[in-house]
Amino acid sequence: MHRSGGRQESDSREISISFDGLARVDGSARLSFGDTTALASASGPIEVRLAAEQPARATFEVNIRPISNVAATEAKSLAVAVRAALSPAVFLHQYPRTLLQLMIQALSPARAKQDDGLLAAMINAGSLALLNAGSVAMRGVVCAVPVARISDGTSTSLVVDPDVDELTRALGSGCFAFLFSSAPTADCVWMHWRNAAGAPLEKDLPAIRDFARNGARTILAAMKICCRQMGSRALMKPLSSADIAMDSNSDTSDEEMDS
Repeated sequence: MHRSGGRQESDSREISISFDGLARVDGSARLSFGDTTALASASGPIEVRLAAEQPARATFEVNIRPISNVAATEAKSLAVAVRAALSPAVFLHQYPRTLLQLMIQALSPARAKQDDGLLAAMINAGSLALLNAGSVAMRGVVCAVPVARISDGTSTSLVVDPDVDELTRALGSGCFAFLFSSAPTADCVWMHWRNAAGAPLEKDLPAIRDFARNGARTILAAMKICCRQMGSRALMKPLSSADIAMDSNSDTSDEEMDS
């Protein structure tokens, strides 16, 4: 199926990652899919309010700030999704009676009422901010990818990171998050899928999940490239899927992403 920019079905838009070194936080990261950008900062373990204290584990708090206006119901819903996706990666039980705080700022407007590309950027930026902080033990790294099933009128196809035009033709869309660690396979730790109005119910979610897993591996490879330069605050040039595939160190094992 023809896609804008000559992308293949499994190609995302160009990926940009930087570690901004924000003040008064333990770690920060910015990630973009094309012009869809999120900035995340991580702090902790730090002192927690008595009302939120948990005796057996750390309190993991995620706050989302929209690009405009104040945080409302939609931002709170996004925060719940990001927390659910990232929680499996962190050993919260090692830090009882403390607070792990993640702040995520949307730096671009949502392209649709429910923009899975922006949600995936938030999850990935949060994952990178936790890696950049290095202050909490992690099982691995979480990578999220938006997926849609689109139609050209005669056939349908799954695509990674749909653009605005593809979203208007989508029969269904969603976001999938995978935990990459020393395990031989990446576990799907969070997902959601919605069908377009009038579209038939999706009956092949396992196949969609496997397709998304392959797309998430590209995100992981981009993270590896950028983590090698984590000490530099310079914004790396955007990475296309071809750039990532051609990286000379693409055989680096997933274990290097563990904290």
